[in-house]
Amino acid sequence: MIDLENYSTQGEPEKKERGYLWNTAIGLQQVDGLKPSDYLIATANENINGDITLDEAYARIHSYYKTRPAQADDESRTEEADKVSARVAQILSEKTFSFTPPEYIVIHRRLFEGIYKFAGKIRDYNISKREWVLNGETVYYASAQSIRETLDYDFAQEKAFRYKGLSMAATVEHIAKFVSGLWQIHAFGEGNTRTTAVFTIKYLRTFGFDVTNDIFAANARYFRNALVRANYNDFKLGIHATQEYLNSFFGNLLLGENNKLQNRELLATPTVKDVYRAD
Repeated sequence: MIDLENYSTQGEPEKKERGYLWNTAIGLQQVDGLKPSDYLIATANENINGDITLDEAYARIHSYYKTRPAQADDESRTEEADKVSARVAQILSEKTFSFTPPEYIVIHRRLFEGIYKFAGKIRDYNISKREWVLNGETVYYASAQSIRETLDYDFAQEKAFRYKGLSMAATVEHIAKFVSGLWQIHAFGEGNTRTTAVFTIKYLRTFGFDVTNDIFAANARYFRNALVRANYNDFKLGIHATQEYLNSFFGNLLLGENNKLQNRELLATPTVKDVYRAD
């Protein structure tokens, strides 16, 4: 028989942790230039102070928008920011995780259900996206035909990797490399960075990392730009994919380093001396 005394129902996080959850949840909306409403901020503060539960906070946000008339585009994106922030806080509060592609896909569905029609569905079309950090160029994302196979391969490779014996610096660098590859697949039509960030935070917890700081909250845009730079090459202009920026981000997040995380430093600048010559 199962000894039920060894199990306990998960309750609400403590006040400090609730503050971290909401700061991270709200900060992650920066990756798409979204800003939550004052109503969301006020509701989050009520939860942080223990006046309402996380579930009650989400229910309030849902009801708030359910009773409002059709929104203009800008207001619709505020609704997205509010709902996704509440969902991020909920997911991060749960001490549950499975290192599998289905878990990754379910996180996307939970974050964006009712917001994107394709929530929780792998994209079936190819995409590109102009990036200011690449001077308008785009990263090459996985083709629609290979997404599921690529996800399965990357997860299998990471699951088989042995961290034992690695220094902390080498461990963090390898985790950053896995996260970079996962993001480059861009499995969904939208919401890839926020999904990857939530998945990453939950994955890091399985290593014993206590990711209770404001690095994600304050540097979400840097995180995305660092992922872009880790996956872009233009040898003709002397631009090479580099993980140095992502390593700086994770160094601050996990090792307590104090690297400067400034977006302007990530701008891909052509260097004449590195230009490839085929002569």
